[in-house]
Amino acid sequence: MGKKFFVSDCEGPISTNDNAFELSGHFIEDGEKFFEIISKYDDVLVDVVKREGYNAGGTLKLITPFLKAYGVDNQTIIDFSAENVMLLKGAVETLKFVSSTMPSFIVSTSYEQYIEALCRRTGFPYENTYSTKLDMDRFNVNPDEAEKLREFKRTIVENPEFEVLDKIFWKNIPSMEIGGIMESVHPVGGEGKKEAIQDIIRRFNLKASDLFYIGDSITDVQPLRFANTNGGISVSFNGNEYALPEAEIAVIADNTAITSVLADVFNRYGTDTVLDFVVSYYKDPETALESGFINPKLAEKVLNNKLPQVEVVNCDNMDRLIDESTKFRKEVRGKAIGGLG
Repeated sequence: MGKKFFVSDCEGPISTNDNAFELSGHFIEDGEKFFEIISKYDDVLVDVVKREGYNAGGTLKLITPFLKAYGVDNQTIIDFSAENVMLLKGAVETLKFVSSTMPSFIVSTSYEQYIEALCRRTGFPYENTYSTKLDMDRFNVNPDEAEKLREFKRTIVENPEFEVLDKIFWKNIPSMEIGGIMESVHPVGGEGKKEAIQDIIRRFNLKASDLFYIGDSITDVQPLRFANTNGGISVSFNGNEYALPEAEIAVIADNTAITSVLADVFNRYGTDTVLDFVVSYYKDPETALESGFINPKLAEKVLNNKLPQVEVVNCDNMDRLIDESTKFRKEVRGKAIGGLG
């Protein structure tokens, strides 16, 4: 049996943030509505149009000219991110535990400035993270282009039709000097996350079958599927309608203690034992947590919080789990963030 390793998305399984949404809402006029429109457009490009060469998480690429037009630079993102990291209950303890027992990594679509801030807050090693590189200071926006971008923003908010957005993002902005900023951003989402995991496997001489992956959104579809098809463990943590169908296990929780339990069982016993535990937990959580192979200190942390919902995902419970997980997701992260793809 090879060395197990743990890979987690950040926003969702670790924190309640959507840093890019929050940046947009804080610095761009009507920024929350603007971001929601772009996020839905991103979902359509990925899930409906399936545009070649476009990966989930492209929203983080598309909003950059607009952030620039509203005066956002590198230091602004660094300061804002540092002041606004919001962790799930138990996240620090979970990250410390998994890091102490097996190679552990964060693979996130988030901007690198936010991931650096989160690592400083939690003590997680930044060198074990993958995220979206962003250098706002490489690019300048002249007053005329800044005003034009603000006009585009108003158009998007007032008339969010697919054809309107397509023209703005793939014809108008690329013809502007500031258009280069979009070309410089390569979001780590979807295929990018899978490629990050493959890089981890190469760098550390690991096996795909020894992967524990936990995620929650459209940017996690490919890595969840990768773990699932290679005999590892794929976990949806308060996942939405995109992530949950790709996962073997659904977790609905307001704290991360159960993540520690599942990762520990996987590390010590493997995939089959994790699935057996989840089946037992669904029938009787307290008895399952008292099993001899469960770390009692971890079990105690689960029992001392609101008991999470944990189930093996199948055709019979899929629709119900999507409904319950999506609803809970909005309770934990807020209706606006929880409703994003």
